[in-house]
Amino acid sequence: MFNALNTVRFATLLASFAVATSISITFLSAADPIPFEVIPAQLTTVPQNLLKLVHAPEVQKELMLEGDSLDSFLSELAKIDGPWWRVRIRPQDEQRKVIAKQEQALIDLLEKHVSPKKMERLKQIELQSQGTRIFARPDVKKTLSLTKSQSSQVEELYVTTDNAAKKLAASKAQDKKLIAELKAATEAEAKGIAEMLTGPQKTAFGKMMGATFDTMNLTRIYPLAPELVDSGYWSGSQTKLADHRGKVVLLHFYAFQCHNCVANFKHYNRWHDQLTKRGVSVIGIQTPETAAERDVGQVLNAAKDKGFAFPVLVDVKNSNWDTWSNTMWPTVYVIDKKGYIRFWYQGELNWEGATVDKTIEKLVDDLLDE
Repeated sequence: MFNALNTVRFATLLASFAVATSISITFLSAADPIPFEVIPAQLTTVPQNLLKLVHAPEVQKELMLEGDSLDSFLSELAKIDGPWWRVRIRPQDEQRKVIAKQEQALIDLLEKHVSPKKMERLKQIELQSQGTRIFARPDVKKTLSLTKSQSSQVEELYVTTDNAAKKLAASKAQDKKLIAELKAATEAEAKGIAEMLTGPQKTAFGKMMGATFDTMNLTRIYPLAPELVDSGYWSGSQTKLADHRGKVVLLHFYAFQCHNCVANFKHYNRWHDQLTKRGVSVIGIQTPETAAERDVGQVLNAAKDKGFAFPVLVDVKNSNWDTWSNTMWPTVYVIDKKGYIRFWYQGELNWEGATVDKTIEKLVDDLLDE
């Protein structure tokens, strides 16, 4: 979800400043910080990164969110995360509208938990994460006093880069020529902007951006996992995700007559047998696809027949499927010890020689060490 390319653009932009102007860029404290404004949903040029950023422990630490204050913040953040998580499967224009609304709710929430100075710092981190695309933001244009001519030049640079990205995305293979074209366009975009800005604009830019923050290597950028909707029907012990805080959770959606799901069952059983003692919980959610899978008795018998010793929630009304905006049987979600979604995969784990089971197990190792 987090586009590292924007951070690369930001790094390239700084390097371009140095090359184009033969000066070093010094970040200063802004005397008049830019008010926190939500990016207009229709401004598709600029990535919406704010929700991703506040989930990262590095950002939470920067904002001095800790202890009871962090716990209180997270309890409210989970309510904001739900709509954000569910809209991921919708068309982009709908996504951006919902995300803009949730970003405003997030800003309102943060203002109750974070000082104005730290809100200013979060704005700087958000700007850095958006790379050169910040020059399309109305608030940035106003702060830097960009002229209409400069804005037009920026848009032309964006179009060239985006066209190169679309060509690469449309290619069936990672064409080296197209990769080189995108790299060249990205560098030209940053260099063009650096050369376009005047001296006073560069000074304002430095004040606006603040101290450099590494947004490239943030790994916890997904929402808090939605709590399970208890149908009252279980194979094995009744449970909820909150009961598994401090453990890594491997949650999977399946349907017992689904061929692709059945191919994954051996991995779920192996994970339960081998990883439980290390602090991992396996939980199944059986959401029906066929008439037989809507029969609770048949679902429970199938779970027993397949040797499932882990809890299975029978999702008779598709409540969990809808809460998670799940779209495919099977899907596996990896949830860390603090309840954040860290990875998900749709389909057979070993489809056509894939080794996604090993990828998940490596991630589990890493998450257990956090």
